[in-house]
Amino acid sequence: MEIIELIKSLMRFKTETGNTEEIEKLLAYLENLCQKMGAKSKICRYKGTSPVFFAANKMSKSYDVLILGHIDVVPAKPEMFEPKVKKGRLYGRGALDMKSFAAVALNSLEHVIKQKLPLKFGVILSTDEEKGSLSTEAFMKAHPDLAAKIVLDNDVGGDIEKIIARCKNPVFIKLLAKGKAVHGSTPWDGLDANEKLFQTWLNIRALYPAFSLETGAPKNTWIDTVHFATIKGGAVSNIIADEAEALLDFRLTEKSSVEELCKNLDECMEQGVTYKIVSASTPVVMSEKNPDILAYKKLAEKILGKKIAFEYIGGATDSRAFAVRGSTVIMHSGTGEGMHADGEYAEIKSIKQLAEIQIRFLEQFKGNVQ
Repeated sequence: MEIIELIKSLMRFKTETGNTEEIEKLLAYLENLCQKMGAKSKICRYKGTSPVFFAANKMSKSYDVLILGHIDVVPAKPEMFEPKVKKGRLYGRGALDMKSFAAVALNSLEHVIKQKLPLKFGVILSTDEEKGSLSTEAFMKAHPDLAAKIVLDNDVGGDIEKIIARCKNPVFIKLLAKGKAVHGSTPWDGLDANEKLFQTWLNIRALYPAFSLETGAPKNTWIDTVHFATIKGGAVSNIIADEAEALLDFRLTEKSSVEELCKNLDECMEQGVTYKIVSASTPVVMSEKNPDILAYKKLAEKILGKKIAFEYIGGATDSRAFAVRGSTVIMHSGTGEGMHADGEYAEIKSIKQLAEIQIRFLEQFKGNVQ
């Protein structure tokens, strides 16, 4: 498999989340690709969400190694769906997030099959990761007994010289404020929902400090954070708003729980303001002394020719679905920049290095399979 050409082919599909036609075309392409390499594959469909593509050397409930990823992308200008190579970089939508690394996963699957490695290996690719991964949730719910000893998570793109050891828990909270609408000239006759919302926000901000380019990062970034994601209140300029709402994006470390967050929020609510949890997950925290992770790290360092470090990130990962089932999750990807931006790219050298690391790890891990 010529991996860079495969990536280019994947990137040409305009699989923006929700673009059903393009997603279906790419799923058909993947089915055909897997058939040619001798892999088993199926498109898993669930009511109310988009499909999940599942391919493996053999179908099972228990795997030695699975790779988790997605094939949907965020919206982009039409020209970004025609990949370009410049100075060793592959540019275009999906280059970094994450069609390059979906291709790496498929390359690993082909290697397992061609070399007849004695392990059960599979690839899971969702189609709505950029908007909440409801397809992954549905897939896991439909496969309650699905397990894997190792899960390779390629969806943490940015630096091949870093292995992610911890990811935070993203918790989205909606604030809802109620007031009484009156003419803007007599505010004493009404209740301003916007004011109530802002005061509640100030109460919350007192517990969770703000950080930006102006303040700089704290010495320890492994802390709970929150930012105003969206805010809406008022319809016209001369009417006191009787309703207002905001969506807050909390990122919690493994030291904090959703229950503790709710206790804090209960104390912050002004009269007439309530909140609800829109979504919550779980942090992914792997031991840096885990023998399989250390074996992978040692192998990666040998291939890269340099030491690599563990890193903690605030972003979330779909591999949490397997972490809670007891899998060892190895979060490692290639190098690039511009995720979700116009200048998105991945370093071609790092893509090939990651592909080699995965293949060598699978060959090495086969000795642990009983």
